[in-house]
Amino acid sequence: MTFNAENLFDTAHAPGKEDWAYQPLAAKTGAEHRRACARSLGARETRRCLFMDWSEPVLRRKLERVASVVLQVENGRGPDILVLEEVENLAVLERLRAGPLAAAGYRPGILIEGGDPRGIDVGILSRLERSGDPALRDATAPGSPPMRGFLQADFRLPDGRLLTVFAVHFPSAFHPTAARAAALGALDSLLRRLPRERMALAAGDFNVTAEEEARDRLFEPLLAGDWAAAHELGCPGCAGTHYYAPKDSWSFLDRILLRKSLSPQGGAPWALLPESVRVANALSFQKARDGTPAPFDPADGSGVSDHWPLYAELERRR
Repeated sequence: MTFNAENLFDTAHAPGKEDWAYQPLAAKTGAEHRRACARSLGARETRRCLFMDWSEPVLRRKLERVASVVLQVENGRGPDILVLEEVENLAVLERLRAGPLAAAGYRPGILIEGGDPRGIDVGILSRLERSGDPALRDATAPGSPPMRGFLQADFRLPDGRLLTVFAVHFPSAFHPTAARAAALGALDSLLRRLPRERMALAAGDFNVTAEEEARDRLFEPLLAGDWAAAHELGCPGCAGTHYYAPKDSWSFLDRILLRKSLSPQGGAPWALLPESVRVANALSFQKARDGTPAPFDPADGSGVSDHWPLYAELERRR
């Protein structure tokens, strides 16, 4: 499963990071905080920075909601591999794992701090045994602004074979299309460095809208090469994982890309089960009144994220 948890911050300011909004109101009284909020982009963000109460009870509610979303699959156990985006640090990931996700039985989480100015990172939770040390791979193309790195980790499947996972969070639409094109190129390069027989997948928020993909065909070179998209092999009729109201548009911002050997027609020992692919949105609080993803509201504890998770299963070939 890949799930953009939308602003999974703790309640303390991290020096050097623009996380000022995610603190309790009681901590938002000083001149330093007001000056930091004045740097926010837009009136809405300034108000959040000054007046949003990101308190301990609010954080507990957020963690419980995220956990409920994750545990709606696999009969309440959650996926064997969970990729999360917009996680502030390892401490809050571990709090999620050891607290409301305890039923999943996940091993200690994987998160390597990157250079995102807001302080958001990608993290991985898994029940599978890890092989070797994870790494944060640089995704920045020469001459481009710095981008969030790709978290790479290797896991042992039940038969002992290795699966490489790339957890990604691409540059947002605020950045030009070229930034996401460069990120896709960097991901493809990382795949080519792996042994030819290595099973691999990439999961996360690719931030490519349906409109951008129709216009610029960013995924076309990868899908013509060594990658396959899980939601295109399964999930018929699925609209997407994210909704953009101003254009009344659905997109699969969140994707699971598989090395083609893992596709049903591939030759790897494990393969995607197409009928398993789905958008995991069965919980009522995941949906706004109009049926679109419901962001988390700290004021009343409603919603959970402006993204829905994407879920898929691999099965061992007979």
